[in-house]
Amino acid sequence: MPYLSEEEGQTASRFLFLSMAIVVLEQDIKTVENGSFKIKEPYLELLRRMIHQARTERRGLRKTMDQKKMDVVFIQKNDTFSTYLFLARGYEEERRYFNPAIRKKVEHILNELMYDITTETTKPAPDFA
Repeated sequence: MPYLSEEEGQTASRFLFLSMAIVVLEQDIKTVENGSFKIKEPYLELLRRMIHQARTERRGLRKTMDQKKMDVVFIQKNDTFSTYLFLARGYEEERRYFNPAIRKKVEHILNELMYDITTETTKPAPDFA
């Protein structure tokens, strides 16, 4: 029986998956820095801006969660599922996520972040003729 409201569940889930996306982006930065890219800076800039946007959103979610006395706690992970405990208003709700579904949710967030970053800075291509 779900004890969290739909809004609380969405907020906590977004916080959880956004946190995972930030970890992925940080790992990607290390991969690009250590990789054999000829020109690394454009990729690093994109990844850094995505991390900045994700952290800004997560900070807002954390503030909301603190105000509502909410938290998300990792419980366990196996080959198939990861389990988290969602806490709100004195209630506890255990949620199990299928690991490939987590990957898809994180991928979706990465796509959102990349879209937001690239559309906010889209400029006409310079004319090098």
